[in-house]
Amino acid sequence: MLILRERRGHTETLTLNRPEAGNSLNPPLMEELGLALQDILDDVDARAVVLTGAGDRIFCAGMDLSSLGNWSESDADAERPGARALADFMAGNYRKPLIAAVNGAAVGGGLELVMACDLVVAADTARFGLPEVKRGLYAAGGGTVLATRIPQALALELGLTGRLIGADRAERFGLVNQVVTAGTLMETALGLADEVAANGPLAVELTKRLMRAAVSTGPAAGLATPDESASIFRSEDAREGAAAFMEKRSANFVGR
Repeated sequence: MLILRERRGHTETLTLNRPEAGNSLNPPLMEELGLALQDILDDVDARAVVLTGAGDRIFCAGMDLSSLGNWSESDADAERPGARALADFMAGNYRKPLIAAVNGAAVGGGLELVMACDLVVAADTARFGLPEVKRGLYAAGGGTVLATRIPQALALELGLTGRLIGADRAERFGLVNQVVTAGTLMETALGLADEVAANGPLAVELTKRLMRAAVSTGPAAGLATPDESASIFRSEDAREGAAAFMEKRSANFVGR
């Protein structure tokens, strides 16, 4: 299997499983990733996703250049099972929250996977970069919008030189939320995912969408419509949240 799956509570962990090839991206792996993401969308009990890579050196080395000639238009066919979920994920439009647990180098398409996630926990050995220009290519999977996540000067430095930066610098400029030791990476990422998953799923989904829209489209897009607000404030989860607060207990959200 090219994508390993593990469930803990409301959190699903997806592991890129091509360690012999740096967990690099080829059509079969991307298809499995899309199918897994679609399954999670269809599972009301899954409320958060952690994405990581197999091994302890490389999160994802980007596109598998040895398979470059094997990519075809059919691989991007929106009608293929899982293709829409994968496309939404890469575009930042996936409905459920995603946490990247970056266990090593995240370069090229690997950095684009990190950018597609909402929160990022990195091992102190992790490195980030867009080396495509060194191969006569460009960051076609979303790396060209890196300046929406970090200062433009740093984004251009990575995009134009192909340099890599360490986890500490990535954290300093806001690409990474937290840097931890490699031994505590998964524990930290899963704890963060559990914290997100404990909240009202309808509220989390709307908050994620509006906050991303405010950056990609403009501040006005980050404001909910009256119907969207009503759907939250009239929900069963909102009533449960208020009751739990008054009763000084943890809320039991159901996503309705």
